[in-house]
Amino acid sequence: MKIGFIGLGNMGAPMAANLAAAGNAVTGFDPVAPCPAGMQPAASAAGACAGAEVVITMLPGGAILRQVAAEIHPAMRPGAVHLDCSTVDVDSARAVATAATASGLLAIDAPVSGGVGGATAGTLTFMAGGPARAFAIVAPLFDVMGRKSVHCGGSGAGQAAKICNNMILGITMIGTCEAFALADKLGLDRQKLFDVVSTSSGSSWSMNTYCPAPGVGPQSPADNGYKPGFAAELMLKDLRLSQQAAAAVDADTPLGAAATALYETFVEHEDGRGRDFSAMLPRFERRGYGSG
Repeated sequence: MKIGFIGLGNMGAPMAANLAAAGNAVTGFDPVAPCPAGMQPAASAAGACAGAEVVITMLPGGAILRQVAAEIHPAMRPGAVHLDCSTVDVDSARAVATAATASGLLAIDAPVSGGVGGATAGTLTFMAGGPARAFAIVAPLFDVMGRKSVHCGGSGAGQAAKICNNMILGITMIGTCEAFALADKLGLDRQKLFDVVSTSSGSSWSMNTYCPAPGVGPQSPADNGYKPGFAAELMLKDLRLSQQAAAAVDADTPLGAAATALYETFVEHEDGRGRDFSAMLPRFERRGYGSG
């Protein structure tokens, strides 16, 4: 397949590289990052779209997505698919889809779960929103870049699923970190806590797969000095999106709001920026109950 790929950062570069390694003709553009090996570099975002059947964007936010979409849609061939894998607000995803339709294009919003490790290994999960016809076109690409894709509904449904998923993730990671910090103060061995919780009603992905305690459970960023697999500032971004969406539809999400406030403090007023989102554990270790 002839593919344009715009946004070759920590996530986009390995995703594009996997597509190229699978035999697709990939042309890439990023204003800062270089093209991975096996790809053809373009001089502009519009240039990456020339003749492409699918154009993939992996961008940091809704405003830049809208800006890039306005640039690339006129350069895309009629009937091509704009596949956006960024994590953005639902309104931006729907606005871009509407613009694509007006330009004679198809659009899919398909944010991902799995982090840089999943992007590199080709094991991402894609949550897709958009027409079934467009999903069918890009499904083979999901199979290359990931191990699971779910068609969640119409335009914006992929972003809605991602926002809900990561709100759960932020809440459960905080709870897991609090539990380990409490266990320490109660004199309970961390490995024993893991052995109990990981096979009991308190189990979660945050405990079983991405344990925030070094040396406990499977390998995770905690075992690498909390070097980010999923950075705390990205978790904060997603939690803020969840609260923006909740306000827009009058949803009651008090735990989501509390998690957002905690990550905001951690990232903007403490040492969380540039660390993995599971580094909440050392934060709770050194802070007394009720100190903020």
